[in-house]
Amino acid sequence: MADVERVDGGPRSAVVVGAGIVGLSTAWFLQERGVEVTVVDRTGVAAGASWGNAGWIAPGLAIPLNEPSVLRYGLRSLLSPTAPLHVPLSADPELWAFLARFAAQCRWSSWTRAVRANLPLNEESVEAFDVLTANGVDAAAVAAPITAAFATPRRARGLLRELRRMADAGQPVEHVELNADGLREHVPLASPALAAGVRVDGQRHVDPGAFVRALGRSVVARGATIQVFEVDGIRTHSRGVTVHPRRGKAVAADVAVVATGAWLSRLARRWGVRVPVRAGRGYSFTVPVDRPVPGPVYLPDVRVACTPYQDGLRVAGTMEFRDPDAPGSPARVDAITASARHLLDGVRWDERRDVWVGPRPVTPDGRALIGAVRARHVYVAGGHGMWGLAQGPVTGRLLAEQITTGKQPEALRPFDPLR
Repeated sequence: MADVERVDGGPRSAVVVGAGIVGLSTAWFLQERGVEVTVVDRTGVAAGASWGNAGWIAPGLAIPLNEPSVLRYGLRSLLSPTAPLHVPLSADPELWAFLARFAAQCRWSSWTRAVRANLPLNEESVEAFDVLTANGVDAAAVAAPITAAFATPRRARGLLRELRRMADAGQPVEHVELNADGLREHVPLASPALAAGVRVDGQRHVDPGAFVRALGRSVVARGATIQVFEVDGIRTHSRGVTVHPRRGKAVAADVAVVATGAWLSRLARRWGVRVPVRAGRGYSFTVPVDRPVPGPVYLPDVRVACTPYQDGLRVAGTMEFRDPDAPGSPARVDAITASARHLLDGVRWDERRDVWVGPRPVTPDGRALIGAVRARHVYVAGGHGMWGLAQGPVTGRLLAEQITTGKQPEALRPFDPLR
């Protein structure tokens, strides 16, 4: 891609900081527009939240976190170390400042604003994956409904209300209510403790680590280089940028894109980005199953997501507000297992493997940060919360358009990092 002749005055080279789904998608779509790309990451491809998540491409369930019920639930569970939403009682003033801003955004007006902002991303998320898989990204995206399972029909009403609110805000979600028999048809692992369901149609799932690694291979095959180092700083000048490692040689380019997930604020705050990004850490593990799993399963009552994965089941859950680099807590994994064990039969819970913890980048207002910052030639992309995998490719496509044309796409206006 580096041999493409540029005649439009756009950048000819870019450094993308971050080798997760958002960074690599931005790199890929920049290459599509004739830009020579270097990707740098402190650990390597798919090392953060892009590896161990549930793998859902689920625009129908991309529900913003900042709804009032989450605030109420969070306050009730604040002191419980095993609750699905956990905030450690620490002396971190930045965390408490973030949580105060998040609490202030937990109202229906802010939630609705976030839903409407996400509409263009959700509408094009599946199609953006199709563009990648049709053009050299050798990884499958499997079409399958996501089935939410509940103990009673009454318990299902909460999700049904959320889906109605999504539709009222402009995003109708195709879904079907299921009785006990219908639930077991779609979720053969459902135990007698589950008696109702909601099938959300038109969704997909992937092996997230395999997909992001395939995307990385495609970016390299199209001419990029991937370097592993931790960025110490980014300096701008009249003609471009230089990205400086803690040790070693700097990388120069016309523009830089910072897509470092939960670590985004460490660099972005110096460029006028006042909306903070914090790590809402999730845990996952894989367990063998005795019966096939035809599609993803959502257990809203315990906030656990399950996905067919390598002839087993990937089980993911929890939202833990801790430092992104803090070690994982075995108690959190035990809590996920304990909460889901009685809901699914035919799962060999005691044979879990691939235990993982990763930091999902969360903003207080439920909207990602995508676009230009105050520093010339510098852009950021991150803060998608639990939906970075689903929205990563379309984010990369829209941001590549902005970088190469100098015009902010209408779809990115609600995500302006300087809001």
